Amino acid sequence: MNSQTKTNPETQLPYDVKHLNDLLEQQKLAYLRHPVPTAKERIDRLARLKRVLVKYQDQIADAINLDYGNRAVMETKIGELLTSLEQIKYYSKHLTAWMKPSKRHISVLHQPARGWVQYQPMGVIGIITPWNYPLLLSVGPLICALAAGNHAMIKISSASPNFGRVLESALAEAFPQELVAVVNGGGVISDAFSHLPFDKMIFTGSTSVGKTVMAAAAQNLVPVILELGGKSPALVHASMDMKDVAQRIAVGKLWNAGQTCVAPDHIFLPRGKTAEFIENFKLIVAGMYPHFRNNQDYTSIINDKQYNRIQGYLENARDQGARIIEINPQNEILDDVRKIAPTLVTGVTTAMDIMQNEIFGPILPILEYDQIEEVVEFINSRPRPLAMYYFDYDQARAEYIAQHTHSGHFGINMVITHVAQDDLPFGGIGASGMGKYHGPEGFFSLSHERSVMSNPKLYSLKYILPPFNKPIHRFISKTLLR
Repeated sequence: MNSQTKTNPETQLPYDVKHLNDLLEQQKLAYLRHPVPTAKERIDRLARLKRVLVKYQDQIADAINLDYGNRAVMETKIGELLTSLEQIKYYSKHLTAWMKPSKRHISVLHQPARGWVQYQPMGVIGIITPWNYPLLLSVGPLICALAAGNHAMIKISSASPNFGRVLESALAEAFPQELVAVVNGGGVISDAFSHLPFDKMIFTGSTSVGKTVMAAAAQNLVPVILELGGKSPALVHASMDMKDVAQRIAVGKLWNAGQTCVAPDHIFLPRGKTAEFIENFKLIVAGMYPHFRNNQDYTSIINDKQYNRIQGYLENARDQGARIIEINPQNEILDDVRKIAPTLVTGVTTAMDIMQNEIFGPILPILEYDQIEEVVEFINSRPRPLAMYYFDYDQARAEYIAQHTHSGHFGINMVITHVAQDDLPFGGIGASGMGKYHGPEGFFSLSHERSVMSNPKLYSLKYILPPFNKPIHRFISKTLLR
């Protein structure tokens, strides 16, 4: 009998699910024994995390490569490991200052009392990670949690089993389970994890699953940070050099074969500029990826389910009259290695599946516009994206577009790299998520902002107690209430 379905007669819970509850109880008790670790202790925890990440870096990259079928080791080390190490350095440098209480104003009637805010660890943080950047999206929230003094349980995607086993071994070497624990498995384990009464939960994944996770968390009134996705648009002004645009879009769209939540999902080009963009895009792709099938630098789609989903979008677009431009000069067969060549799609309509759903692959729909205001109106009529990218070297025009649109992030002449910036908050708005982490926001999002007020021996409020006919009451009426 499978361990995920075998039950304990005493609890009637699957053994693995009972283990989740036991882990959480163990972490909560450990937190209560030492609820406010010092800055030195937190920095030491981050240093331990760094040591095991460096030590296990090759095993981590190899495991992710195995889970994908093919993913360049250097892509993992740059996009996930290096970014995580830089984040550890950033938090280690700043958390001492962030931990200091923040003095607050006390109104005149309550003087000489003092007031301040202290930043208290929340307790145990639940982290649910996706498969597309399994290291970064496990370790990134963990860094924030540890810096804020919390304990953490990390649920690894069932699509990343090899990575999950390596991370579990690495973190077990650095931390006792009562401080940091890794949970692997899918199905009933995933569902049970989202229902645990954490002190806060961070979920990264699709909008549809995010709704399910939020509903589960609501049963225990667990606050959540949701890092979702959506269709992040790119808008290009007519003044732009299409070579510059093509290079930057190609880097963002083809990194991890487009399996990035902030990858440009589709692009708006000025009418008449499409041919020039396509020509430059092809040249850029050829320079980065001269071939695909046996090219270890070009990432496979994670599994058959995702591969078939993307192919279905292309088939739907083709059936509705779109032009599919596959950039595969050697006409290599890629199906059996689960790779999709970079593909541009023109003649796109909003009714196509490719414009109704987040693509999450190396497919770029191209739409042309006549007036840029039309694009702004179109973007504002749709769910707010996790990122929006605008290409224009005129700062005033860029500021206008920024002020007249909403998105989790607004990038000017760049795509996706904001995620790697330590001091910038990361998060969505509306359908693309809620809450922020990275930067100071990561520390404060996972800290309880506890207000504290202290009164000395002198109790000033006694002077305004009833009866309300004293001189102080007349003073209040004539001065403070005007």
